[in-house]
Amino acid sequence: MKRTRRRSTARLRTAVTAMCAAGVLVAGTPAQAAAFWGPFAAPSPALGPQGSSTMHADAGSSDATPLAGPGARAVHTTIYPLAAACPTLLQGSDGMVVALCTTMAGRTPTVELIDPDMTGSLGTASATLPLAKGGLLGGVYAYLDNANRLVVVDGQRRLLRIAHARDAAGRWSLQVASSVDLSGVVSAGDSVVGLVPDPSGAVWFATEHAVAGRVDPSGRAAAISLGGGEMVENSISATPNGRIAVATTHALYELRSGASGRPEVLWRKAYDRGPGRKPGQLSWGTGSTPVYFGPDSGADYVAIVDNAAGAAHLLIFRSGTGQSMCSQPVLTYGGPGSENAPIGLGRTVVVASTYGYPYPALPQGAGPAVPPTAPFTGGMTRVDVGASGCHTVWDNKVRSSAVPMLSARDGLIYTVNRIGPAAATAVDGFEFTAVNAETGAIAAHSPLPGTIAEDPLQTAPLITRDRRVLQGTLSGIVRIG
Repeated sequence: MKRTRRRSTARLRTAVTAMCAAGVLVAGTPAQAAAFWGPFAAPSPALGPQGSSTMHADAGSSDATPLAGPGARAVHTTIYPLAAACPTLLQGSDGMVVALCTTMAGRTPTVELIDPDMTGSLGTASATLPLAKGGLLGGVYAYLDNANRLVVVDGQRRLLRIAHARDAAGRWSLQVASSVDLSGVVSAGDSVVGLVPDPSGAVWFATEHAVAGRVDPSGRAAAISLGGGEMVENSISATPNGRIAVATTHALYELRSGASGRPEVLWRKAYDRGPGRKPGQLSWGTGSTPVYFGPDSGADYVAIVDNAAGAAHLLIFRSGTGQSMCSQPVLTYGGPGSENAPIGLGRTVVVASTYGYPYPALPQGAGPAVPPTAPFTGGMTRVDVGASGCHTVWDNKVRSSAVPMLSARDGLIYTVNRIGPAAATAVDGFEFTAVNAETGAIAAHSPLPGTIAEDPLQTAPLITRDRRVLQGTLSGIVRIG
């Protein structure tokens, strides 16, 4: 009986996925989407809309959204040049898009306020605000709070909330609504890399030199140092009950707030970091922002990808205890390394390879790659977690050049596929690609305009509420829909 029920459920899921991909089931609610793929973790009360408030969609960094994307069809694209790389694209409850970009000239971090319809002149934003310059990754991770304010740490170690408003003449502006000095807990020469709110509204952060801190709603900051010699090169994630996951170049940590509001370590799990930084990665260690997911609360497990020589492994631990759920080899068709956070929703995790990806620049101190170079062959792997461990559902050969994003509404994974020889060149092209999450097959693909200046640089897309995709590139934004 159980076997028959499982087969019936599998057939139902396959049929529903096919109908979603064909555009038949796009009117379902987020709750229905969660029942199919999820559940999603409870939305953070300190964040803006679910699916569009952090680079990785939500506080748990699921890289999954309840919103529908363009679907399995040909799409139209428009290049929106900003003369800046725009890795962070967020949409608030008012519909406006807030982008965190780094200018090509001077590498100055800037906040750009953008009308998602982009009806104004190409190459302009509704408002722009430059920030104090910091480390490379300090200009990447930020989030929108529940008042549509961008929360970010600038190069002067200030925690800023940046609001936008429109005057009587219809002109938009960006203003710093509040500022908290973190220099008492973040030393000179260090910089904040990742930040995320907990349910109380406190802001957690992690610095490049592995300091983990918490700023309570009154502005009081407290911090602790994680392992000596460890670095943090990716963002951090939170559960609905206030646990925080931080991955360093040596270990995965889960933290919580102590009685005094000071961070404390719940558990630490070292992982295999390999003999050195792999080609196509930005640091020597995991390339993952930790991802919370799970079949019960939506945050039962936390996952990263290791940096082991040879095969890379998806590592899954139970939140709260650190119990190892599995270590599953991934990316067996493609390059054995990933700089990106996996997708995590329900029992499913999807990992994309960046092994050999030709980044135009590396962070200071990245060190030599081992081996020095490699072709970018790509590849994606889906792994499901069951009662007896993990198993691989599919592998494919998609050369994902962006952080893949799963739409639970339509059952498609959206990304940008790099087109050209395995040894990447400056004349490679790109295609917007929808992957069937059930099977791993390409459901649709459309060529993207432009040159290598439109390289998405392994950054995350934004799926908007009108079923469009905004993808950051080396030189601006591409609108797809």
